[in-house]
Amino acid sequence: METQIGQHLIQPADRMNGLPTQFFAKLVAKANAQTAKGRDVINLGQGNPDQPTPPHIVAKLQEAAANPLYHKYPPFSGYPFLKEAVAKRYKEDYNVDVDPTTEVAILFGGKTGLVEISQCLLNPGDVCLVPDPGYPDYWSGVALAGAEMAFMPLTEQNNYLPNYEAISPELAERAKLMFMNYPNNPTGAVASAEFYEETVKYAEKHGIVVASDFAYGAIGFDGHKPISFLQTPGAKEVGIEFYTLSKTYNMAGWRVGFAIGNAQIIRLINLIQDHYYCSLFGGIQEAAALALTGPQDCVADLRAMYESRREALFTALDRIGWKAVRPGGSFFCWLPVPAGYTSESFADLLLQEADVVVAPGVGFGTHGEGFVRLGLLTSEARLQEAVERIGKLNLF
Repeated sequence: METQIGQHLIQPADRMNGLPTQFFAKLVAKANAQTAKGRDVINLGQGNPDQPTPPHIVAKLQEAAANPLYHKYPPFSGYPFLKEAVAKRYKEDYNVDVDPTTEVAILFGGKTGLVEISQCLLNPGDVCLVPDPGYPDYWSGVALAGAEMAFMPLTEQNNYLPNYEAISPELAERAKLMFMNYPNNPTGAVASAEFYEETVKYAEKHGIVVASDFAYGAIGFDGHKPISFLQTPGAKEVGIEFYTLSKTYNMAGWRVGFAIGNAQIIRLINLIQDHYYCSLFGGIQEAAALALTGPQDCVADLRAMYESRREALFTALDRIGWKAVRPGGSFFCWLPVPAGYTSESFADLLLQEADVVVAPGVGFGTHGEGFVRLGLLTSEARLQEAVERIGKLNLF
């Protein structure tokens, strides 16, 4: 990709040409084109929480915004009070002891940390183990580091968990970093304590750093609370966990998250961020600390709302004969595509004929082919209406 400006040809750095295509930008463009025609589009394709941030958190930001202290540069690695709030939440929720001074890094949203960790740990030619299907921004960090990706297939037969025995010993020895994500985007699968124990042993054996993406950690269904990777004995020796306030507290637009765990890795993340940023606005940090230490009823209410939406959606799916497995966590549903369609052609059909947006599974990796992802991010009535529209196409 080259750009002509005046008489000069602008040549981007190689790393810019090596970045993966933003698949979901194309999805948004298709949906917007239909909306521009005046169509009533129901967008179930994106992962943007639809509820407002709880009022007590908003009120804290409004109050904190007037504090002149926060009008100055914040400390480079964030205010100690926010790191202490993170440690308190992990102790209460997961009984994990965390040193707020050395084992917590404040992030501009979880996505930032997921890209930064590859740049902190990977050299050109190093291997990173990546789930397939998985969150595409893992790929971005690996590409920016000039490293190689090796995909770990997540299949329904294996409960969407990677099979470490299927990874060749040669590849395992080259691998320096591994991403995992439970509750899982896009499949909605959850991980067991036994799986995390196996993961720690595997990482120790091969010298692999584990990056656990716990973005949906607050959203578990059927009475099951998702497990933090850091609850596993030895987890802090081999890795870190990424958490975001986006999903738990409907704070997606606030861009605040954290990395937590191994002190050496946390030090590297803080170091790279020293060169990129000067931390978050102090008022946001104070509001985030309140979210973590204040009443958690809003989190329980949100979880119950998503579970109710899940039931409404699957009751409607049963009516039209679209058979799928209910997700154990996250706010996503992973549904098989009917025979004769690819995930992308099926998604295009639903947009053109039913004005319903779903995310094609292939956008999350080659093993996502044959599925589409739906988000539980609109009202029960709109979810039911979307399924009714799809049912009229008589595909199931």
